[in-house]
Amino acid sequence: MNLLEQQLDYPFSDTLPAAGEALEIAPGIKWIRMTLPFALDHINLWLLRDEIDDARQPGGKRQGWSVVDCCVSAELSRAQWEAIFASQLEGLPILRVIVTHMHPDHIGLAHWLCQRWSTAQQECRLWISATDCSMARLASQSTTGFGGASAARFFASHGLTDPHSLEQIRARADYYPKLVPAVPASFCRLMDGNIIRIGGRDWHCISGYGHAPEHIALHCAQADILISGDMVLPRISTNVSVYDLEPEANALALFLASIDKFLPLNPATLTLPSHGKPFRGLHTRIRQLHDHHRDRLAEVMQACSARACSAADILPVLFKRELDLHQTTFAMGEAVAHLHLLWFGGQLRRTQEHGIYRFSAAAGSGLEPAIDLVDDFGFGATRQRLQPHP
Repeated sequence: MNLLEQQLDYPFSDTLPAAGEALEIAPGIKWIRMTLPFALDHINLWLLRDEIDDARQPGGKRQGWSVVDCCVSAELSRAQWEAIFASQLEGLPILRVIVTHMHPDHIGLAHWLCQRWSTAQQECRLWISATDCSMARLASQSTTGFGGASAARFFASHGLTDPHSLEQIRARADYYPKLVPAVPASFCRLMDGNIIRIGGRDWHCISGYGHAPEHIALHCAQADILISGDMVLPRISTNVSVYDLEPEANALALFLASIDKFLPLNPATLTLPSHGKPFRGLHTRIRQLHDHHRDRLAEVMQACSARACSAADILPVLFKRELDLHQTTFAMGEAVAHLHLLWFGGQLRRTQEHGIYRFSAAAGSGLEPAIDLVDDFGFGATRQRLQPHP
């Protein structure tokens, strides 16, 4: 456990649900942990005891479960789900599939789960934000943002010029469709401020940006629980990247403003993250994330004050370990996100030479990033900067 983790409280200590099993962490709320084929080797999924209106059932209600997030489409994932169905559902069906956002480990098996649990009388439907549903459907049918020629051109424009790496990125044209082969044809839209009634409790939707197009976290004040998805993770910092689909996004500013939307919640709220262990200490973790990115931004400013840097030049500044190609693509997106926040804020200027973008300190900029996220990027602000500072 690192020093930052020691500031958090892990109420279940090192207890983890075994593969194919679930751990009840509160009445009607079960924790599932499934395997991922990446360096980040697991994802947390959640079963919420539920009921929906059904006039054909005694009492006018159909009993069952809602699932939050799905894992990637893979034989092992389906086998782990089948074990859950056999042992953890108490003989009840899955009523709906709630997905926090469109990344493959969260939505990959949504189509399979919805088909598996739909009947002629009752459809098991996907619940997700409209933005992420549309993006998932687009990505499952194309190479948008996750590989192929467009991604290779984008990374090359930010200094990743190794021919072998670029060829591998071009060859990853089917990266997303392999993990998310289909998206349900219909869905129920989740939006910021919506209230979903699940198992007799109200769950409030909280939108987040920067990590995914329109991430939805779920907060239940009655249970004092936050399903944070990927927006707040206890051990690692959430990946915040700029990709070829939106090449001049200010993703990091959006992310930092988004996590502040959790500050009105009880600091002792039990937070259920998609990766890592459930924890208490939400406000502490938000402060840690701000501190982390402020430190990284200061390092980026220092590097760009010494010489003009591309995103590829910034990789060893942000990441001290050796990266494989899969990790490098995420790291490149994150490097661009840090450079863009400073560029939009007027502390860096961007030039392009021989097709590569480089960033250098703007005249009069100090090494310490002076960023007022609430004023410039906050959701309650009177303005939001949509172009780089002149």
